Amino acid sequence: MLFARFFRDRKGGVAPLLALGLIPLVGAVGAAIDYSRAAKARTSLQAALDSAALMLSRDLSQGTITASDIPTKADKYVKGLFTDYRDAALNGNVTATYTLPNGGSTPTIQLTMSGQIQTDFMRLAGFPNMNFNANSTATWGNTKLRVAMVLDNTGSMAQSGKMTAMQTAAKNLIDQLSATATSSGDVYISIVPFSRDVNVGSSNYSQSWVRFGGQAGQQENGDWANEPASLVSSKPNGWSTTGPGSSCPFSNNTNGFRCTTGPVNGSSNTNTIPSSGTYSGYICPSIDSGNSSYYNGCYDSVADPSGNVQVCTGGSCSCGTRSNCSCSGSGSNKVCTQTTKWTHTWRNYNNGINLKNSWNGCVTDRDQSYDVQSTAASTDYTTQFPADQYSLCPVSMTGLSYAWTTLKSKIDSMTPNGNTNQAIGLAWGWQTLLQSSPFPAPAESSSYNYQKVIILLSDGLNTQNRWTTSQSTIDTRQATLCANVKAAGITLYTIQVNTGGDPTSTVLQNCASSSDKFFMLTSATQVLTAFDTIGAQLSKLRISQ
Repeated sequence: MLFARFFRDRKGGVAPLLALGLIPLVGAVGAAIDYSRAAKARTSLQAALDSAALMLSRDLSQGTITASDIPTKADKYVKGLFTDYRDAALNGNVTATYTLPNGGSTPTIQLTMSGQIQTDFMRLAGFPNMNFNANSTATWGNTKLRVAMVLDNTGSMAQSGKMTAMQTAAKNLIDQLSATATSSGDVYISIVPFSRDVNVGSSNYSQSWVRFGGQAGQQENGDWANEPASLVSSKPNGWSTTGPGSSCPFSNNTNGFRCTTGPVNGSSNTNTIPSSGTYSGYICPSIDSGNSSYYNGCYDSVADPSGNVQVCTGGSCSCGTRSNCSCSGSGSNKVCTQTTKWTHTWRNYNNGINLKNSWNGCVTDRDQSYDVQSTAASTDYTTQFPADQYSLCPVSMTGLSYAWTTLKSKIDSMTPNGNTNQAIGLAWGWQTLLQSSPFPAPAESSSYNYQKVIILLSDGLNTQNRWTTSQSTIDTRQATLCANVKAAGITLYTIQVNTGGDPTSTVLQNCASSSDKFFMLTSATQVLTAFDTIGAQLSKLRISQ
């Protein structure tokens, strides 16, 4: 009777059901907590593996470890980087697999590790531990670097320690990037010093891409092909009486010409035409007073005894140093006559020697609009690179190379001189990254990606190019060039070293591929930091998981 009433009574019937339902509910919540703890531990392990794989690949690239060191080093890195020891434990040691590069493949390091947590709730269901694992693969070498360093060598770089700082920073960058190469050709670097011009090397005087002169009647600085137009109008009276031993006909010329002892660069000035030696009778004009033209050619002197040439008349008339000359009469009736006259022809050759080989290697901007393009030079003279005997020519440039010692020696040889033409430096930096170039880049393989970079450093604003000294005009053309460089897929870093209070260079700022790739520096010491930052970005290895 009592038991029957108990089972018929429905009062408080929810409580037993709730008690029974709490068991799976608490179990589910507890399992979620345990799973969350395991996921957190796995995330920490994954981060440790990623970092360790990157560090190992760096160590291998720099040669600080060998392949046999990888397992021990991997275990040390991962266990040092794992941050969840309070809540989890790792199982044993890291498994590290190193795959050597083979053919077109790239080296890889694969790291695998497992761990476990002690459960708080799932142990009630018979699961005292929960396992987790992670893996990471570092792949490097599939991207090859080709970097052009375009470096300001203008006169203002001599101030405030800028040249020294730039040289140190550039050499450090070579060390930084070369350390990431696992085999020859993984990293190539070119060096392009610039001022108003760029020096492509005087040994290239016979190359078809160098232009000595242009169309008939056209006179450019460095025109060796034709008689210089500025000299045609400068010939003195008595030109036919000027020969070996005569006074220099240009000594008092208003353009500031002098005579030199020969056509070679660096010949000394002379007051008289040489009367002996290789260049006997050669009338060789020096650089003009405006330092804008240097003529590597001479007029020869060929004797023509066909008739007498009257040298002068009057009381002050004299034969001077002329040979085959005599005077008669006196006072206003005095006449000096030379029995041999001279004919003069502009010469580029002497006994088969090409006088172009006295060129110092400088080139000026290409004809517009090839000056802002990467078009290859051809037989069309407008596409070629005009030779320019610039007296403040910087040291010669170097195409892409992994001869690290040679590259650093080139940087050490740089000296500050001349005006600023950033665009011509940038144009030649671009040329070094091209395969159809006077300094052709090495062939590319479809097995690799190629990251092409130009680093342009300048300490001032543009002051002179081939056509103008107007900064705004030069900047406008440079802006077009920068746009073309970036459109070609080249990453462009720009650095302004502003120690003199110049305004920010808008053209340099806008030339950079992105805002983080423009560096505005106010002291020479910051150059080192800027190059180190760029080097770190270029050296960064890609982690694939």
